[in-house]
Amino acid sequence: MATISLNHYNLRAPRELLDVLKEFYCEVVGLEQGQRPLLEGSGYWLYASGQDVLHLSQTHPDEIRLTHVATTFDHVAFTCTERQQMEARLNRHNIQFETARMPLTGRVQLFFKDPAGNGVELNFAKDHS
Repeated sequence: MATISLNHYNLRAPRELLDVLKEFYCEVVGLEQGQRPLLEGSGYWLYASGQDVLHLSQTHPDEIRLTHVATTFDHVAFTCTERQQMEARLNRHNIQFETARMPLTGRVQLFFKDPAGNGVELNFAKDHS
Protein backbone atom coordinates (compact mmCIF):
# COMPACT_ATOMS: atom_id res chain seq x y z
CA MET A 1 0.00 0.00 0.00
CA ALA A 2 1.20 3.51 -0.83
CA THR A 3 -0.31 6.93 -0.40
CA ILE A 4 -0.07 8.61 -3.78
CA SER A 5 -1.83 11.98 -3.50
CA LEU A 6 -4.11 14.24 -1.51
CA ASN A 7 -7.74 13.39 -2.27
CA HIS A 8 -9.61 16.30 -0.69
CA TYR A 9 -10.02 18.30 2.49
CA ASN A 10 -13.18 19.26 4.35
CA LEU A 11 -14.26 22.44 6.07
CA ARG A 12 -17.33 22.33 8.36
CA ALA A 13 -19.26 25.46 9.23
CA PRO A 14 -22.75 26.78 9.96
CA ARG A 15 -24.85 27.51 6.82
CA GLU A 16 -24.11 31.26 6.75
CA LEU A 17 -20.33 30.79 6.84
CA LEU A 18 -20.54 27.77 4.54
CA ASP A 19 -22.11 29.91 1.80
CA VAL A 20 -19.46 32.61 2.29
CA LEU A 21 -16.70 29.99 2.02
CA LYS A 22 -18.22 28.55 -1.17
CA GLU A 23 -18.32 31.98 -2.79
CA PHE A 24 -14.76 32.71 -1.65
CA TYR A 25 -13.26 29.48 -2.96
CA CYS A 26 -15.15 29.78 -6.27
CA GLU A 27 -14.88 33.52 -6.93
CA VAL A 28 -11.44 34.18 -5.44
CA VAL A 29 -9.46 30.93 -5.54
CA GLY A 30 -11.03 29.73 -8.79
CA LEU A 31 -12.47 26.37 -7.76
CA GLU A 32 -15.70 25.27 -9.43
CA GLN A 33 -18.82 23.97 -7.71
CA GLY A 34 -19.57 20.49 -8.93
CA GLN A 35 -21.66 17.41 -8.36
CA ARG A 36 -22.17 16.41 -4.77
CA PRO A 37 -23.18 12.79 -4.21
CA LEU A 38 -26.39 12.31 -2.29
CA LEU A 39 -25.23 12.36 1.29
CA GLU A 40 -26.90 13.13 4.57
CA GLY A 41 -26.70 16.83 5.40
CA SER A 42 -25.93 19.64 3.02
CA GLY A 43 -22.93 21.38 1.60
CA TYR A 44 -20.84 21.75 -1.53
CA TRP A 45 -18.12 19.90 -3.38
CA LEU A 46 -15.62 22.16 -5.10
CA TYR A 47 -13.42 21.01 -7.96
CA ALA A 48 -10.06 21.90 -9.52
CA SER A 49 -9.44 20.55 -13.04
CA GLY A 50 -12.25 18.02 -12.66
CA GLN A 51 -11.02 16.65 -9.31
CA ASP A 52 -13.04 17.25 -6.15
CA VAL A 53 -10.57 18.87 -3.75
CA LEU A 54 -12.66 20.73 -1.17
CA HIS A 55 -15.78 19.47 0.55
CA LEU A 56 -17.79 22.08 2.46
CA SER A 57 -20.20 20.50 4.90
CA GLN A 58 -22.80 22.13 7.11
CA THR A 59 -22.62 21.66 10.85
CA HIS A 60 -25.62 20.25 12.68
CA PRO A 61 -27.66 22.83 14.66
CA ASP A 62 -26.38 21.49 18.01
CA GLU A 63 -22.83 20.74 16.82
CA ILE A 64 -20.12 22.58 18.71
CA ARG A 65 -16.99 23.48 16.76
CA LEU A 66 -14.18 24.15 19.20
CA THR A 67 -12.31 27.35 18.43
CA HIS A 68 -10.40 27.74 21.69
CA VAL A 69 -8.15 24.69 21.18
CA ALA A 70 -4.69 24.74 19.69
CA THR A 71 -4.75 23.49 16.12
CA THR A 72 -1.97 22.31 13.87
CA PHE A 73 -3.72 23.15 10.58
CA ASP A 74 -1.92 26.04 8.91
CA HIS A 75 -2.93 26.16 5.24
CA VAL A 76 -3.93 24.31 2.12
CA ALA A 77 -1.91 24.77 -1.08
CA PHE A 78 -3.04 24.73 -4.70
CA THR A 79 -0.95 24.62 -7.88
CA CYS A 80 -2.10 27.45 -10.16
CA THR A 81 -1.41 29.30 -13.39
CA GLU A 82 -1.77 32.95 -14.44
CA ARG A 83 -0.34 34.62 -11.34
CA GLN A 84 -0.87 38.19 -12.53
CA GLN A 85 -4.58 37.55 -13.09
CA MET A 86 -4.84 35.95 -9.64
CA GLU A 87 -3.12 38.90 -7.99
CA ALA A 88 -5.56 41.24 -9.76
CA ARG A 89 -8.48 39.08 -8.55
CA LEU A 90 -7.23 39.17 -4.96
CA ASN A 91 -6.86 42.96 -5.19
CA ARG A 92 -10.39 43.34 -6.63
CA HIS A 93 -11.73 41.39 -3.64
CA ASN A 94 -9.61 43.46 -1.21
CA ILE A 95 -7.79 40.36 0.01
CA GLN A 96 -4.41 41.05 1.53
CA PHE A 97 -1.77 38.55 0.50
CA GLU A 98 1.93 37.95 0.90
CA THR A 99 4.23 36.89 -1.92
CA ALA A 100 7.18 34.53 -1.52
CA ARG A 101 9.69 33.64 -4.20
CA MET A 102 11.50 30.30 -4.13
CA PRO A 103 14.92 30.98 -5.73
CA LEU A 104 15.89 27.33 -6.24
CA THR A 105 12.71 26.36 -8.08
CA GLY A 106 11.59 29.70 -9.49
CA ARG A 107 8.15 29.23 -7.96
CA VAL A 108 6.12 32.14 -6.67
CA GLN A 109 3.72 31.60 -3.79
CA LEU A 110 0.80 33.76 -2.66
CA PHE A 111 -0.45 33.42 0.93
CA PHE A 112 -3.75 34.72 2.35
CA LYS A 113 -6.65 33.74 4.63
CA ASP A 114 -10.14 32.56 3.77
CA PRO A 115 -13.21 34.10 5.50
CA ALA A 116 -12.95 31.53 8.33
CA GLY A 117 -9.26 32.33 8.95
CA ASN A 118 -7.84 29.22 7.26
CA GLY A 119 -4.58 29.72 5.38
CA VAL A 120 -4.49 29.40 1.58
CA GLU A 121 -1.33 29.10 -0.52
CA LEU A 122 -1.28 29.39 -4.29
CA ASN A 123 1.81 28.09 -6.12
CA PHE A 124 2.86 29.32 -9.55
CA ALA A 125 5.63 27.77 -11.63
CA LYS A 126 8.27 30.15 -12.93
CA ASP A 127 6.88 30.04 -16.48
CA HIS A 128 3.31 30.69 -15.24
CA SER A 129 3.81 34.27 -14.04
